[in-house]
Amino acid sequence: MSYSNGINATAATLTKLRTGASKCPYSGMCVTCLDGCPGLCEIGKSAIRGKEVLYPQPFGKTTSASEKDYPLDYSHFNIMGTAVGAQGIKADPEVAIFPAVSLETAVGSKGDLKLNLPIVIAAMGSTNVAANNWDHLAAGAAVAGIGIAIGENVCAMDPAVEIKNGRVVHSPNLERRVKDFTKWYGGQGFIAIQANVEDTMLGVQEYALEKLGVRAVELKWGQGAKDIGGEVKLDTLERALQLKERGYIVLPDPQDPGVQAAYKAGAFSEFERHSRIGMVEYDSFMARVEELRGCGAEYVFLKTGAYRPADLARAVKYASDARLDLLTVDGAGGGTGMSPWRMMNEWGVPTVYIQALLVQYLDRLAAKGAYVPPVAIAGGLTLEDHMFKGLAMGAPHIKAIGMARSALSAAMVGKTVGEAIKAGKVPAEYKKYGETIEQVFIAASELKEKLGPEDYNRLPVGAIGVYSYFARLAQGLRQFMCGARKFGLQYITRDDITALTREAADVTGINYIMDLDADEVEQILR
Repeated sequence: MSYSNGINATAATLTKLRTGASKCPYSGMCVTCLDGCPGLCEIGKSAIRGKEVLYPQPFGKTTSASEKDYPLDYSHFNIMGTAVGAQGIKADPEVAIFPAVSLETAVGSKGDLKLNLPIVIAAMGSTNVAANNWDHLAAGAAVAGIGIAIGENVCAMDPAVEIKNGRVVHSPNLERRVKDFTKWYGGQGFIAIQANVEDTMLGVQEYALEKLGVRAVELKWGQGAKDIGGEVKLDTLERALQLKERGYIVLPDPQDPGVQAAYKAGAFSEFERHSRIGMVEYDSFMARVEELRGCGAEYVFLKTGAYRPADLARAVKYASDARLDLLTVDGAGGGTGMSPWRMMNEWGVPTVYIQALLVQYLDRLAAKGAYVPPVAIAGGLTLEDHMFKGLAMGAPHIKAIGMARSALSAAMVGKTVGEAIKAGKVPAEYKKYGETIEQVFIAASELKEKLGPEDYNRLPVGAIGVYSYFARLAQGLRQFMCGARKFGLQYITRDDITALTREAADVTGINYIMDLDADEVEQILR
């Protein structure tokens, strides 16, 4: 079995093969490459458009994730139920019903940062697709009572940002993003401000703490989709020059007279803005955590990507020593709005594998009595079965599931359908439900009652989509937990899932299905 897709044609880069399904499995090329073909595949398009074909298209309007078929994923595990007893509730069929399952969780070194659902939306930064849907996404997260982070580069990408002596003193964009969450905040959940190298140089987190009333900040070591800094496209020379002056890597160099002449002549139409890679070091990391706490940060998080095992060990160790309030680990294959396409498919430790390593490292900390930080696992987890398996595989350390693309998808679809309904153009797929927001969106009436008519009418319509999506996840997760007789997240254990293959068992330490309950079975049948 091959685990590589030999990707030389994909919907992600709007490429295809002349010979269709008939291809060389390892190179991905057509079995016969024809002299005279205009170049439909990635190789062909690269001959014309070069580095532009590195990225999913249309750039800035989509989110993307790996399509590589990894040897092991969460489908290689099944959730176990039982017919016996109940944990966290009276073992009574009239009482132990799935709506009674509690999904509340908490992060923070003191366990005082409450979440209504075990979900954290991973950081959404400066890409157009995130910016264009942020108000819907943030409002939905706030109303649902979960956590969300504002991603990298938001301040420096703000055309109206004010920078004095190399530090941000005012950013209307960041201020708006924070308010898009806080004006709907109901007491549970959080908003955090993430920072990369350039953000740190510009003092973005200090500005957010001191001027915007933010209480949580997140340090960033990459993400599961890429191991370089973030990138966006710039469609004007003026914008490229502006961001070069703000300290970014901009390609080609907009200050080069030859580049300027080529741009004006129409040789190319876009510049690329890239962020720098960070350099992790223990003493400087600890100093930065204390610096942020000194600036008023009540909660300090760390987000790390799908780097090699030694880097994961560093993240776990540093988070423990610094008594961080949340460690988010993002496995390869996770989504992004701006990563190189091949990198998404061929780089990093996939989610199941990185979680297996993570559990080993956290267990070692716990065994020696060290502080174990609350952890969120991310990387392609989108539905309730994924959530249960992620929570169970990492029990008792995993407190939340990190999501990004799926939550953004819910916001985008909610916005698209909601705005169509308001314009009197109900999409054909949903006409059978009715003609109004309340008829089409199943959770709209619940939200209207929860918020009151006035606030409900001000709610960005995409937020209804986010809330409805999370409501589905919540009910589905409650049903799985009820079947396992676990009526609170704290009762979920690694024994609540089983490995369907020996390989899955060997990698994760989860019991192979044919070995499950062996001792108990022996006692029962004795």
